[in-house]
Amino acid sequence: MSFAPAIADEAKIRALNSLSIRGLTSMFDDRRQLFCNRLVRTERGLEREGLSQRYTLMTLMGLRRGEAFGLRNPFNSEGILNGLVRDMKWIDNIGDLGLLLWACALIAPERFEEVYRKLNVAAAIHRDRLAIEEYTMEMAWFLAGLAHGALEGQKCIPGLAGLAERSYEIICNNQGCNGIFGHRASGKKSAGAFRGRLGSFADQVYPIYAFSKFSSAFAHEEALKRAQACAETICSAQGPLGQWWWHYDSRAGRMVGKYPVYSVHQDAMAPMALFALGESSGQDYGTWIFKGLAWIYGQNELNFNLCDESAGIVWRCIHLPKPAAYVEQAASVFGCGPLSKVPTKLRVRFEDRPYHFGWALYAFANYGFE
Repeated sequence: MSFAPAIADEAKIRALNSLSIRGLTSMFDDRRQLFCNRLVRTERGLEREGLSQRYTLMTLMGLRRGEAFGLRNPFNSEGILNGLVRDMKWIDNIGDLGLLLWACALIAPERFEEVYRKLNVAAAIHRDRLAIEEYTMEMAWFLAGLAHGALEGQKCIPGLAGLAERSYEIICNNQGCNGIFGHRASGKKSAGAFRGRLGSFADQVYPIYAFSKFSSAFAHEEALKRAQACAETICSAQGPLGQWWWHYDSRAGRMVGKYPVYSVHQDAMAPMALFALGESSGQDYGTWIFKGLAWIYGQNELNFNLCDESAGIVWRCIHLPKPAAYVEQAASVFGCGPLSKVPTKLRVRFEDRPYHFGWALYAFANYGFE
């Protein structure tokens, strides 16, 4: 389902898509054929730090979505993906495995089964620590990879449907009140139980996306209802300026921590998840998507335009310096502090990461480019 923004929003989206390509050019290491871990503003200008196969996969998927809508991709996506498949020693958790399957399904579906068998994907949930401890985000990436494989004609792989169903059940174990997902399965120790029940915004949007695709691939109505329940809660909790808040309590079913507010949530991850849910359910989430998008363009707490055309970047977030951020969240969790006040110590973090632009393209590529 496509949602129609206002004409002014359409122009901003096309500009954001074009900026994403410019930004990614600065984040790419041509020699290693990988995108960096992050781009940081320093006294010497913008500098790349590290390399990330994970962020490279996310970025490649966004670029492929762009190609489907006319983008002239300046990167050799197939060649970069082939390099990641050629040597898969870098994969050390089920989340990255899921992202690789997801990327193969979208970019090179003929390689999906090869990767599936070489990495013994069928046994992954029994051997991987993040699967055994039932981490939400990583299991959602894994489920999304399996669902996209099924949608791209790989449903006939023996055991794939059952593996997807089991992965879905693991993620469901972390879903609590009002559809909110915790970060992971609660441990026996009190600290583990407390941390497990708190889910980040990523712990909400990736299951929404994965459940939407799982529902489409396997006609699974319950998955769609669970995704809708989570979406309804985070949308109802959205801030007055369109902020997608950072932490949620799965036991209480409410938001418990506001900051940082990340640009990638505003213009990429939330739209990607809600668009996918809208396509599967027929519901219109456009009101929340476009309200969130306006936040990065200066309709935020600092009246600061995070979309920096001159630098070719969207700055990462508006955040509270430590320890103020921990005090704010702790006060909220234990019900002894108001969440309505706007903090006075908010700052902009002058960096960004390539997956931001990858997911932005993934979400908005169909709106075109400048």
